[in-house]
Amino acid sequence: DFQGTGPQVYGNCNAPRAVVLSAIIYCLRCMVGYDVPLNQGCLAPIQLLIPKGTILSADDKAAVVGGNVLTSQRLVDVIFRAFGTCAASQGCMNNITFGDESFGYYETVAGGAGAGPDWNGSHGVHSHMTNTRITDPEIVERRYPVVVKKFSLRAQSGGRGSQ
Repeated sequence: DFQGTGPQVYGNCNAPRAVVLSAIIYCLRCMVGYDVPLNQGCLAPIQLLIPKGTILSADDKAAVVGGNVLTSQRLVDVIFRAFGTCAASQGCMNNITFGDESFGYYETVAGGAGAGPDWNGSHGVHSHMTNTRITDPEIVERRYPVVVKKFSLRAQSGGRGSQ
């Protein structure tokens, strides 16, 4: 039940309904505890209340690019919190983009995943809605006019956790 969700915004953090459905299906499949084939039938027993014109069901004229990469990730955190499943991820796909008039580069950069009742969180991994793998630095250098000087994890950037 997403009644009470804020109205769509002027910026691009709105999500189309399809992105919200993807986040819901992802969470349900994670929580079931066994492999479930990905299909629309996953939502058949679920009654969804997503008011139109909100940040989670924006109209056709609303900007939505951030809804796919930011709002969807935060939505997963909210759903897992509602079910008491696990701690939040970094709540963002940690995007980087650069370029000029001759090229453009966009990448989701791994952050981490939250801990659960009997497991530690993970660092330096793509989690939840990212469902991607970062491009190897060698490939970036081969395809774009850039040199990667350093590629690493920042130590202690995710907090100390419970242990």
